[in-house]
Amino acid sequence: MTTETMPSGETIALIAGQGSLPIQLAQARSDLLICEMDGFPCGIDGAAPLRFRLERLVPFLDTLVDRGVKQVVFAGAMQRPQIEPELFDMQTMQILPRLMGAMGQGDDATLRAVIELFAEWDLETVGIDQLLPQILPEDGVLTGAVTAADEGDAIRAAAILAAMAPADIGQGCVVAGGLCMAVETLPGTDAMLEFAAHYRDLKPKGGVYFKAPKHGQDRRIDLPAIGPKTVEQVAKAGLAGIVIETGGVMILDRDATLAAANAAGLFIWVRPR
Repeated sequence: MTTETMPSGETIALIAGQGSLPIQLAQARSDLLICEMDGFPCGIDGAAPLRFRLERLVPFLDTLVDRGVKQVVFAGAMQRPQIEPELFDMQTMQILPRLMGAMGQGDDATLRAVIELFAEWDLETVGIDQLLPQILPEDGVLTGAVTAADEGDAIRAAAILAAMAPADIGQGCVVAGGLCMAVETLPGTDAMLEFAAHYRDLKPKGGVYFKAPKHGQDRRIDLPAIGPKTVEQVAKAGLAGIVIETGGVMILDRDATLAAANAAGLFIWVRPR
């Protein structure tokens, strides 16, 4: 469903995590009901968010329906909260085994379970790019220059991520001279790039940070992203540039991200899968 074909006059709930993405989305759309998890403020100026807790997820879903919400969009980084068992209501307690079982199978299984649960309340999950299509960049080299060595590293990195996908491990890796320096695991992108920076003297010259959704991933939720901080970390790791998959990776604060890459002498390449 495109932005143009979405029903008008219906409230869309933004399940807002942290970081710049929910802020950017809220600035672009005035028709959002801002929702945030208790204890994890989204930082959207002027918002009076509807707060919820996982222990009372069913009452939250009921509230969305009562307020006329038909669609939900997830944006921003979300952490697993500290669960307080005494706060559970009976209905949420009944779905807890289902959610815990999915969480034990990895991120993809968890997110699919969340989408299915919202659908049971007739709440359609839509992707961020459906509301903000310009956040997905066009094909091509957006800044800098890509060498044959960089292309080879990108091919190698894509193959590594394809091999990792069935294990639901991560959405990024660092490759230099055809050698894998680091892969994204549970600690996330920041930890991976910090690791690559720590061992930068061991790698061949150059190298790429490659980012893409997992093969088979539901792209309506947890779509990967890069931004100015990514550029800063890639530069510290001594890499030549960033490669992202066409249609699968968002660029946050695009102007600032490209300016930072130019200043650091890095390329950003949007590469077809």
